[in-house]
Amino acid sequence: MELELPLLYYAPCVLALVLSSVYLLGLFADRCRNLPPGPLPFPVIGNLLSVSALPHRSLARLAKRHGPVMALRLGSVTTVVASSATAARDVLQRHDAALSGRSIPDGAHVFAHYTHSMGWLPTSNPRWRALRKVCSAELFAPHRLGTNQSLRQDKVRRLVSHVEQLAHGGMPIIVGRLTFSTALNLLSSTIFSEDVADLDSGGDDSVGSFKGILTELNATVGIPNVSDFFPEIARLDPQGLRGRIEGLFERMHTMIDDRIERRLRERAAAGEPPNKNFLDMLLDYRGTEDGRGFDRQTLLSLISDLFSAGTDTSAATVEWAMAELLLNPKSMARARSELAQVLGSKPDVEESDIGQLKYLQAIIKETFRIHPPAPLLLPHEAEATTQIQGGRYTVPKGTRIVVNVWAIGHDGEAWPEPEKFMPERFLEEENGSGNGGGTAGVDFRGRDFELLPFGSGRRMCPGMPLATRMVHLMLASLLHGFEWRLRPEDEKNGLDMSERVGLNLAMAKPLQAMATPV
Repeated sequence: MELELPLLYYAPCVLALVLSSVYLLGLFADRCRNLPPGPLPFPVIGNLLSVSALPHRSLARLAKRHGPVMALRLGSVTTVVASSATAARDVLQRHDAALSGRSIPDGAHVFAHYTHSMGWLPTSNPRWRALRKVCSAELFAPHRLGTNQSLRQDKVRRLVSHVEQLAHGGMPIIVGRLTFSTALNLLSSTIFSEDVADLDSGGDDSVGSFKGILTELNATVGIPNVSDFFPEIARLDPQGLRGRIEGLFERMHTMIDDRIERRLRERAAAGEPPNKNFLDMLLDYRGTEDGRGFDRQTLLSLISDLFSAGTDTSAATVEWAMAELLLNPKSMARARSELAQVLGSKPDVEESDIGQLKYLQAIIKETFRIHPPAPLLLPHEAEATTQIQGGRYTVPKGTRIVVNVWAIGHDGEAWPEPEKFMPERFLEEENGSGNGGGTAGVDFRGRDFELLPFGSGRRMCPGMPLATRMVHLMLASLLHGFEWRLRPEDEKNGLDMSERVGLNLAMAKPLQAMATPV
């Protein structure tokens, strides 16, 4: 006992000394690695306490203090954040090859999804190149978009018809739910030649429906996962998120697999299908190098990705745009006046009209700036140790890299009055009025780093051509067909514009508005 007491007494002190030494050695190592500046990390948890439930906002605040390129330790993961147009250009253009890897979230390990998914595969992987090529050529290419134009027109016409029914009944329009269902049906019709959501039943949000599963999956994937900050404990799945994601993927894959099997039976019975959809293109694909097609798991992962990425983003953008217009009646009136002038007596908006609707285009750009659907994009990872910012800083191999496009869109140096909804800033003819601030020519197609809702470089979202067509057509049709106003309770109490971060940046409280047919 005489020997045990001193040992018990000194053990906590020794442990504290060891931990402090490890912590100080870590700080010294970070300085020696020439990382960008950043806040001092706490032991073990790093800078996690500095990141709020709205990480794009808290990271933007930190960037104002530490600079447009900063390093944080989020848990055990070193993370570099780019928060200005110049910093984004450095990461996404100048060093695109070295920094275009993917930081794989724990949820993507379900069914080895990251080894089959275009979103997570390395850009050097032959499967990534094949998936990117078939999507670009057979789904998002101009000639394919032209072929499917009537399909998009039909889906939007059904949306307008449904809103008209609700308006005649004096019912509020839940904008995000209906636009989500419309975008979902467009994709399902393009891929499977069938609708999977019923607008007449409110879009069918039941747990067992395709839409219900997709909605729950998108929400679950967007929950912060402690395993992504401490990969060492990922096998334990401490929050149970991997298990939940696995169950949702399994249900979605079953629904997709049933449709694949049905299409294979139809092809076997009838020979060449009379109307080839995108699934047919995927089933017919053969690689030029080995002559092999896609395996079943790759088909399931690709189609799941298309539904996840192609529905929430479009719906959220239309919802945010409508909310901003309801709060800015002059902008709403100007948009509807432009539509009346361009369309005249035409009852429906057509895609060929969009090019003439300059103010509508400016509204979409301004919405992308203030409310980017993916405020932090998908995280990159350094595939090789890289010198950035002209050699000032080092990004070690394996570092997670985040581009805060929300912070870039709210940068007062790039955007005068950044918090103000002002579509006029994107109009050439008004650029000299003091409203444009030199931003009239800025576009969102990845060349102008002040506005990056779809990213840039080799990791840029391939679905941008389809998403932008659908967003413009849905918003224009809703504005042309109806007069819009806030619900009485929102007029009295103010519209709730708070955010919810999941897979995409959405309104925390879904927008409901009153429509009157015109």
